[in-house]
Amino acid sequence: MSRIGKKAVTIPNGVTVTLDGQTVTVKGPKGQLAWTVADEIELSLEGSELTLATRNDTTRARAMWGLSRTLVNNMVTGVTTGYERTLELVGVGYRAAMKGQALSMQLGFSHDVDIKPPEGISFAVPKQTEIRISGIDKQLVGEIAARIRRIRPPEPYKGKGVRYAGEQVRRKEGKKK
Repeated sequence: MSRIGKKAVTIPNGVTVTLDGQTVTVKGPKGQLAWTVADEIELSLEGSELTLATRNDTTRARAMWGLSRTLVNNMVTGVTTGYERTLELVGVGYRAAMKGQALSMQLGFSHDVDIKPPEGISFAVPKQTEIRISGIDKQLVGEIAARIRRIRPPEPYKGKGVRYAGEQVRRKEGKKK
């Protein structure tokens, strides 16, 4: 049995959860998210708790049970507090700046790299070497952070590149004479 799936999702004040068949819609102070749960999962809303259960005891149903509970809980957390990822730019001349809503980065290429934020995502540049990505959808925030990191991943010899805040880069020794 899924330990995660057995837990009920608590719904805080100011958040409304609507069930329409297998579609869960969560509205909160930061916005609205919707997701369609797999057919093997049964949803029930009682007061301020949303419980999920399996309709049958198949391997797929058990696998989707904990996943569905976690995704619904992430939706509730996203519309109340939101999610944020921080990236650091390490390297001589590596810096970021805002051009309107878009993010413009100088990463050692012959051109600037400009990224427009998708719907529901916002960028902030508190320092020239720090980028903050925030939004209500946890998956989308992580995906955008990974895409930006993929432009210039940290290299192991000098450690230059775009890395997550607090990420440890394993360094290698350079060649010897």
